[in-house]
Amino acid sequence: MVGIDYYDRYNELAGCANDATALHPLLARNEDVSINLDCRIVTATDPSTRVTRDELLPMIDATLAPGAEFALFYFAGHGAPVRGDVALVTSDGTEHTPGVQFSEVLERIIASPVQEIVVILDCCFAGGATTIASLGTTLANLKPGLSVLTASRDDQTSAETPAGRGLFSTYLEGALDGGAADVLGHVNVSGLYAYLSESFGAWEQRPTFKANIDRLHDIRVCDPRVPLSDLRNLPTWFPIVDHDYPLDPSYEDTAEPRQPEHEAILKAFQRLRACRLVEPVGEDHLYYAAMNSTGCRLTPLGRHYWQLARSERI
Repeated sequence: MVGIDYYDRYNELAGCANDATALHPLLARNEDVSINLDCRIVTATDPSTRVTRDELLPMIDATLAPGAEFALFYFAGHGAPVRGDVALVTSDGTEHTPGVQFSEVLERIIASPVQEIVVILDCCFAGGATTIASLGTTLANLKPGLSVLTASRDDQTSAETPAGRGLFSTYLEGALDGGAADVLGHVNVSGLYAYLSESFGAWEQRPTFKANIDRLHDIRVCDPRVPLSDLRNLPTWFPIVDHDYPLDPSYEDTAEPRQPEHEAILKAFQRLRACRLVEPVGEDHLYYAAMNSTGCRLTPLGRHYWQLARSERI
């Protein structure tokens, strides 16, 4: 994780070191505080902490070295367009040698034995990281297992906020903190892109996402939005996917005589309803579905998780 604010010849920035520092705990630990990625964070805020080209390249080499199954490289700083590519500007960057071109990073990624690699770039012109020019081939093919998420297109700058943060990385923090998690709590790169894409308007910088993957690696794990036991019970409560579960007043805790087993099921349905997995039949609320003896059914999203539970994939 690299955040460079200080430059010898480029104008200094104010949010890149803050971004790397803010994202570090979210990548290093899952929501339950279990260990996630083994992160190394490097920030340049003054002449004594500058990050040079000759220092950044060995850091990238170390990240992509043998022994890991998954690697993530995050960069926040200046980006400079270079003949259709983008250079990650280092503290010693000059007009003619701004820093590390992304094509150099790609060369190392192609040679790396790491099977799953995610690159996240919060810099101006970051979308140049996946242009044909940067790939160095007439076919824009990414290495299998590689995902590249950028803050902007190759013709756009990337904004900082008045609070001293990168706008993209501010939204990325919210995504990692659970905003991009699915019902099971998994945060992956496609979920991050979906969250980030919605965060920017049509006239703002546009994040880009390119990948060549056949599976999604968890970048972070958050707490499930509903207990896993509720999800695993879906095939029990709904024997077939389009089953209407019958409700009656005994499921409400205001009815007498009390039936705790029914009440517990309705509370589970209410949790599932909050995640848009279950919906009442003929009513706006599950309470009225129970009191008026209608029922509830699975939503299209609920049917997806029903299938996962039925296949014992939850």
